[in-house]
Amino acid sequence: MTTTQTAGRREWIGLAVLALPALLASLELTVTHLALPSIGRALHASSAQLLWIVDVYAFLLAGSLIAMGALGDRIGRRKLLMFGALAYGVLSVVAAYAPDAETLIVVRALLGVAGSTLMPSVLALAVAMFRDPRQRTVAVGIIIASVSGGTAIGPLVGGWLLGSFWWGSVFLLAVPVMVLLMALGPLLLPEHRAATAGPLDVTSAVLSLATVLPVVYGLKQIAADGLTWSSVLAVVAGLGFGAVFVRRQHTLADPMIDLRLFTNRTFSTAAATLALGIFVLWGTNYGVAQYLQLVRGFDPLTAGLWTAPSAIGVIAGSLSATRIVRRVRAEHVIGAGLLLSAAGFVVLTQVGVAGSLAVLVTGTVVVSAGLGPMMALATDMVVAAAPPERAGAASAISSTAPQLGGGLGIAVLGSVITAVYRSEMAPETAQLPGPAADTLGAAVALPAAPDVLDAARAAFTHGFAITAVISAVLMATTAALVLALARR
Repeated sequence: MTTTQTAGRREWIGLAVLALPALLASLELTVTHLALPSIGRALHASSAQLLWIVDVYAFLLAGSLIAMGALGDRIGRRKLLMFGALAYGVLSVVAAYAPDAETLIVVRALLGVAGSTLMPSVLALAVAMFRDPRQRTVAVGIIIASVSGGTAIGPLVGGWLLGSFWWGSVFLLAVPVMVLLMALGPLLLPEHRAATAGPLDVTSAVLSLATVLPVVYGLKQIAADGLTWSSVLAVVAGLGFGAVFVRRQHTLADPMIDLRLFTNRTFSTAAATLALGIFVLWGTNYGVAQYLQLVRGFDPLTAGLWTAPSAIGVIAGSLSATRIVRRVRAEHVIGAGLLLSAAGFVVLTQVGVAGSLAVLVTGTVVVSAGLGPMMALATDMVVAAAPPERAGAASAISSTAPQLGGGLGIAVLGSVITAVYRSEMAPETAQLPGPAADTLGAAVALPAAPDVLDAARAAFTHGFAITAVISAVLMATTAALVLALARR
């Protein structure tokens, strides 16, 4: 670190190192989705096993973020990052050569835990390295842009790897990244830890996992199968554990999460805005992926290429916001961005069953360009509002809020699409028996009559348009609230 508040060359080079795991975080998930058909053929995996290969990583990642953020505050953020990078690299090699689906599922679960050490450490170290508020905002914007960059290049990298090598090559992507991180991290990244923090409360760590894991699982089940007793009970159980977790934090002299952070209006508003923004973003991305593959008939790789421009929109929005905020208050930039995203959702209401995809691409790019400033600036506001000794926990909250908001968005907006589909396809139930009357995916898989299939695709598209209306209203309302709070 330099002796002045302004960061120098070493810090900016260190930021480039921190951008590597941020880029990998989204890249890994994208290429894993693309590799699923190859994994299924090679390992003779069932559809349920393929689903778990993806989901178990997301479950354990979301569930472990808070505990790992608090652990980094205690043992050191760089140390946690180095341990996590080592574990992630080793487990990636094991995943690449997994002999069967069961082994791969277990390794993916461990990868989720290892992955939960990365983003809290990356954000906490960025805040520690860049003390100047303007530089810190730029640094956080670059981290967010790196995450979106992984989404943009994921289809290209994954498609090339799967076309040139075997399915395990997509997991080996992490190895050179983690080797480079472990080699350069000790040289460029300073160590930071809370000076007065006590040992990690294991009970709180278990309760945080027991809170997030059932909620994320229940939300994903609702998105896939609609409301069922098991999914509702999972969410309720998670909320129950969450209440116990909150109560315990109030009784501890050194809590894992200082709940007084949420009394800070900047912190709580930024965290809520982040969750709501990712709510509509993930829900919309879910609908777009379904639309491209089931309505337009594209394979996953082609569908991924059509969604890549939206990731570029996030990059442009997040990076431009770091410059605009030098002249305009962050809340005003966030509010304007949310209004822009609302306009993008209005464009998405015009997406049709056939015709040019320019409407879809335009709408998704405008939405992501509007949400990019919110993602960068709200994340910066969350981590900056916390005291330095709580930077890891605050960074974990800024990573957990999008996970929960995104899971809820997929569940709620996905359920809206399903409800509209079922309602409009009710007259065709006799010709679309069983699951085909509930989802477009099942209808496409059946040898249905062309006119019935056309009706099913139109019903799905109508449901997607309604979710775009809901998202537009939600973003406009959130923008109004953010701007109103800024005036106060």
